Amino acid sequence: MAEGAVVNTDEATVYESLPTLTNQYRHETVKHSVGEYVRGMAHTNGIESFWALLKRGYVGTYHKMSHKHLNRYVAEFTGRHNTRPLDTEIQMQNLVEGMRDKRLRYGDLIEDNGLPSGARGDLFE
Repeated sequence: MAEGAVVNTDEATVYESLPTLTNQYRHETVKHSVGEYVRGMAHTNGIESFWALLKRGYVGTYHKMSHKHLNRYVAEFTGRHNTRPLDTEIQMQNLVEGMRDKRLRYGDLIEDNGLPSGARGDLFE
């Protein structure tokens, strides 16, 4: 995490240990339990929007996501989330440019990844 960063979370207790990890960042919390969703610049709306988009992709498009390629799914939806305000034409230009000089061979796609279920290991089993 970059020095001077601001970490915004809700009040879940799992985040209580964050300030003890380092003093290099500021931790801001919003209290959803009392109806607080935004306080100044502190909110969790962006990450909640991203997770909603990823979950819709999982349920509506892919139905399964393998452990082996989870980073690719997350990267895809990160790109979708970050380019959503752009015009469709610009989104398509960015997509094509991002594919330049990249390929995923079928053999690499199905190669054993060491999981008990092999390359077809499902994330949500």
